[in-house]
Amino acid sequence: MSELIIEVDHALGDLAGQLTRALRGAVQDGRLAAGARLPATRRLAAQLGLSRGVVVEAYAQLVAAGYLVAVHGSGTRVAPGVARPPASGLPERTAPSPPYDLKPGTPDLAAFPRAAWLAAGRRALAAAAHDRLGYGDPAGLPELRAELAGHLGRVRAAAAGPGEVTVVSGVAQGLSLLVRVLTGRGHRRFAVEDPCSPGTLALLRAHGVEPVGVPVDADGLDVAALAACGATVVVLTPAHQYPTGVVLAPDRRAELVAWARESGAVVVEDDYDAEFRYDREPVGCLQGLAPDLVVHLGSLSKSLAPGLRLGWAVLPGHLAADFQHAKRYADLGTGVIEQLSFAELLSGGGYDRHLRTVRAGYRRRRDALVDALRAELPAAEPHGVAAGLHLYLQLPPDRAEEAVVAAALARGVRVEPVAPMRLTPGPPALALGYGLLPEHRLRRAAQLLAAAVAQA
Repeated sequence: MSELIIEVDHALGDLAGQLTRALRGAVQDGRLAAGARLPATRRLAAQLGLSRGVVVEAYAQLVAAGYLVAVHGSGTRVAPGVARPPASGLPERTAPSPPYDLKPGTPDLAAFPRAAWLAAGRRALAAAAHDRLGYGDPAGLPELRAELAGHLGRVRAAAAGPGEVTVVSGVAQGLSLLVRVLTGRGHRRFAVEDPCSPGTLALLRAHGVEPVGVPVDADGLDVAALAACGATVVVLTPAHQYPTGVVLAPDRRAELVAWARESGAVVVEDDYDAEFRYDREPVGCLQGLAPDLVVHLGSLSKSLAPGLRLGWAVLPGHLAADFQHAKRYADLGTGVIEQLSFAELLSGGGYDRHLRTVRAGYRRRRDALVDALRAELPAAEPHGVAAGLHLYLQLPPDRAEEAVVAAALARGVRVEPVAPMRLTPGPPALALGYGLLPEHRLRRAAQLLAAAVAQA
């Protein structure tokens, strides 16, 4: 004990409390090892200039809390197994983004409507009853579910009332809960578009599902190949396929619904990028065609910001109760203040105004990148409809994706290879996002990417 530094400041008072905390800290960090014998109360009191009663009280507190044990004839010792393992440091910060970040699927976070969001939040909180801040329905606040049902019916031609809508913490949570519900009902074979989001592949595998790839062509998912693969669930992005950028054609939509109805399968529609179509009105969602067969998932990750972790699931009646049960026991419900704020933003028209503003900006950025790629890199062809936040760039067949990605990064340009998004090999291609950069920087990024392709 003579080497153990215990500090007690008499001027602060609460001497027993100070001594208790100091001794507890010495046990936790290992300065007092398990089994070490503490000084007798009189000896420690004399050493620290305290009354013996203060030391007796501190020892008694630590014995009661399990840090010390008092053994008759053996004194007071440190209890075994209470020292903390060495604390790990904070994780290292991720490397800064390169100067020309073409990460696909990322919106312009500087465009988040902070003033409108704060104003909506203030209005919503001022009007909310106190009990709205407690545990509510895990499926979401009634006012947000009603606003979402109206919004989705108006802009996505969805067929849903508030009772079919569940508020979730993004599409990722919606898909996770749905996988849990569907596997619990015996569904084991899940099909995905090939190529598709690597995040979707990883999520399914994390839940014990090995996805089956179904080819995508210029008309979207090949429904004939889907029917032949034996899947009973399919996850797809029909409004703007990720990463190829195609839209599911009308005849494929009809074939998909017919397949699901005949086979008893479930269609999971990730309404990815549906807010952003630049050359015409976006096609309506699949859920509106077959609300009894299709689960519709959407979020604010592209339209506002992924950090909000706010989304929705529209479910057929036969799945809604099980899904909401799973949501309850996942997290007891999504954050109430965010729900109140978004409901107010929707009802007041602020969300629609924001979408009109950013659509115009994203269209200019897409046009700038497409024009620059065609001028600087004519051997590579941009694919996909005028929509969303990314392009699919097919590389010349003699160029290796990994080599192009490395050469581009060396020039300060970040691009994503498509190979990790595939379940079967395909031609070399890149996914390029344009949400983060203004037009002049996108043109410069295209010049640097052209040099990287030439080098590779």
